[in-house]
Amino acid sequence: MPAGTLAGSVTGVAKEIELRRHTDADGDILTAKGVAAALEIGARHRGGYHLAVSTGAQRATQTLACFLAALGQPVPAGVVVEPELRSRVEDRWRAAYQKAGSGALDALRKADSELVAEDSERLGTALRRVLDRLPDGGRALVVGHSPTNEAAVLGLTDEIVAPLAKGAGVLVAAADDRYQLEPIE
Repeated sequence: MPAGTLAGSVTGVAKEIELRRHTDADGDILTAKGVAAALEIGARHRGGYHLAVSTGAQRATQTLACFLAALGQPVPAGVVVEPELRSRVEDRWRAAYQKAGSGALDALRKADSELVAEDSERLGTALRRVLDRLPDGGRALVVGHSPTNEAAVLGLTDEIVAPLAKGAGVLVAAADDRYQLEPIE
């Protein structure tokens, strides 16, 4: 089922994760352009987050900090690091990307199906832990990486989303183990 379609109807009290890719970085540090983009994106956020989550990489944490600074709202459960939302085999993802010539999960599956299957399951479990930390009706802002954000969504929902541009994301609404996905700029 393509992104943006409903995987069954979402009923009950939904929880939401706004899962975004970090902005422009040089290595693990945001560039000036990346900081400016994160501040601009953060100023457009709807807000109302109960929890904010980073993978622990500096570029993800910096992006999250800029988003929250521009938003200017409290986050009741604070900011946490969920290191399991970051792949343990980033070099293998890079190799798969080089072989596939694309960051799309379908192409990456052809290049290294075992990698996509195993990491998607682990990353999806980590995304589930974020959902489990939310109260009914709660929202989380999560900043991570591409293609592992997309792999986390696959592992959680069994849905493939298009590769995320820097700063872009996907809204994951969950209720009763059903999911609705919506791309966000």
